[in-house]
Amino acid sequence: MIKQPRLSFWQIWNMSFGFLGIQFGYALQNANVSRIFQTLGGDTDKLALYWLAAPVTGLLVQPIVGYFSDRTWNRLGRRRPYFLVGALLASIALVIMPNSPHLWIAVGMLWIMDASINISMEPFRAYVGDMLPSEQRTKGFVMQSFFIGVSSVVASALPYILANWVGIANTAPEGMIPPSVKFSFYLGAFAFITAVMWTVFRSHEYPPEQYNQYHPPSEDAHSKEFWLIQIFKDFGTMPKTMIQLAFVQFFSWFALFAMWVYSVPAVTTHIYDMKLDKNQVELMIDIGDERKDASSDKADEVDRLSPVLRDLEIFNAKLDNADRVSININVANYFANDRILSNTELVKTFAQTRPVSSAPKASKLCSAK
Repeated sequence: MIKQPRLSFWQIWNMSFGFLGIQFGYALQNANVSRIFQTLGGDTDKLALYWLAAPVTGLLVQPIVGYFSDRTWNRLGRRRPYFLVGALLASIALVIMPNSPHLWIAVGMLWIMDASINISMEPFRAYVGDMLPSEQRTKGFVMQSFFIGVSSVVASALPYILANWVGIANTAPEGMIPPSVKFSFYLGAFAFITAVMWTVFRSHEYPPEQYNQYHPPSEDAHSKEFWLIQIFKDFGTMPKTMIQLAFVQFFSWFALFAMWVYSVPAVTTHIYDMKLDKNQVELMIDIGDERKDASSDKADEVDRLSPVLRDLEIFNAKLDNADRVSININVANYFANDRILSNTELVKTFAQTRPVSSAPKASKLCSAK
């Protein structure tokens, strides 16, 4: 076997730069998707169900993409075609996600976005093994981790930056995604495709003949077995170290998904105290019923109000065994609106209980009343 040549710092930089875009997409997803689901009427109790896209697509897409990318050779190379296709699909999904008119569309976009990100991400990991000799692989993974860290911080803070530094609105009418979140996803789509394209066109891959000199093909590379059978065989022949790491990953992802799925509703509920008692909830139900009767000929208004009343009835039932109940963003956003709040008691209530991003408006309503 011929010794594989070492790459320069900037060559490693270029081949890892695409991870900046990939993690940009992941960070926006992790920080904002629960908020989007709740804004579109998603029930907090069902957030884990809506988020099934992430683990399921990872479970299915990663082994399949890994298998086929090992056996792909064309003018772009072995891994770079997957970088490009995944980036294009993920960028489109990032643009559509915050513009979803209905909850089921947003959930569908999460499936597409997560699958597309996985199509790009997994070959990036293998790219390090393809292009770097063993003594440089640690440096290659460290470079990827650097880009992951930078993009995670920037993307997670982007809605705050746009709202507080640029002046883009962080509030929106009930059932609508705020402009700060929308523009964050647009910038994320641009960052994703730009970073991946940089790697695609500023780095190279060895042609098959040269690659086989550095990495002699295994017996499995020429196997004629059905691809799905081969994937399961690969699981059975994993090195011992990978099996040990699999147990670590299994338990660590419990905590990661709990954080991604529930951190936003947890913070808004417990830090900003979105809790009401039975009298307040019943008052909201009365107001909602009156508005529903008055809007019986307005289908859009009835469609917006129906899930709110459904949630209020659930909260009211919970109050049979509790003093106060935590309301969700969907209910808070609907009632914390100057077209709806004509009752001074509710205005004062929501000055304390509505999400912090909307609090100035509620305070203004209180003073006006």
